[in-house]
Amino acid sequence: MIGPASRTVPGIVALCLGALAAHGLSAFVGVNELLLAIGLGVALTNTVGIPDRLRAGMATHNVWLAAGIVLLGSSLTLGSVLETGSNILLLLVAAVTVTVLLVEAIARNVAGLTERLGSLLAAGAGICGVSAVVAVGGAIRAKETQIAYAAGVVLLVDAITIVVYPIVGSILDLSGIVFGVWAGVSMLSTGPVVAVGFAHSEAAGQWATMTKLARNALIGAVALGYASYYARRGAGGPTSIRMLWGNFPKFVLGFLAFVGLASVGVFSPGQRASMANAVDWLFLLAFVGLGTEIRINDLRRTGFVPALVVFAAILVVSVLSLAVAMAVF
Repeated sequence: MIGPASRTVPGIVALCLGALAAHGLSAFVGVNELLLAIGLGVALTNTVGIPDRLRAGMATHNVWLAAGIVLLGSSLTLGSVLETGSNILLLLVAAVTVTVLLVEAIARNVAGLTERLGSLLAAGAGICGVSAVVAVGGAIRAKETQIAYAAGVVLLVDAITIVVYPIVGSILDLSGIVFGVWAGVSMLSTGPVVAVGFAHSEAAGQWATMTKLARNALIGAVALGYASYYARRGAGGPTSIRMLWGNFPKFVLGFLAFVGLASVGVFSPGQRASMANAVDWLFLLAFVGLGTEIRINDLRRTGFVPALVVFAAILVVSVLSLAVAMAVF
């Protein structure tokens, strides 16, 4: 939530300045403005640091990301979504299933990690990053240190995939829909997926966002599955509807609402253009803040074994999902 204005305004102003800087620099250096926004945030937090008076406002970056995703729904219609929806759904379910099972298998049988840590890593890699780690962590009564450790691994993988995916997309000259679907089914967190999608193209950004939101919606099923598994082993905790709703990404509902409104022609061409412009700026604000969450020292302390487990699984799923996406779309 956005706190009192006296606490949040300075940080929000800083986000705005960062967004303006990224937008202006993009024309000179030839780098996508969204990736520049993330880079500026990373540079700021790892050099001079974030002053205390700016922290509350800069922490609102998730609010701007959610708002941008909701408005993005106005640029899509149910017809365009359903056109390739069944193929994406099959690929999505397959990718999530393979990721979760592969991380679990490597963590337990190869890396020798504890069951709960392996489950947290599998949920984070398979569904939606830190949100899934927190949701499943509460369902299986994981230790706070395990949750923090798994979240650190997610952030490390996010930081690397933000750089690697655009390079691969450029080298292979992937189309917008192929790149977007690929990023949506194989990358971890929503912010990086949206960033690399729109860094590639408008079409890639739309498909990446839509695919990732569908994947995020599986968080409830996965949390319930893990809760049931550990409960049968006498090690789980009660999983309530309230807990699942608390961790469900509610902006998905707003996105779907705007898709529905766009499908019945509620928005005029001028309104859609205005909202598209607002989406661009909201994403710039969000990605400057996202960059400030990537702290090099924290990533160094994460440890390499859990990270290697996730990297191994993501590499396999990424290659397979890319091959399928290129063949189908």
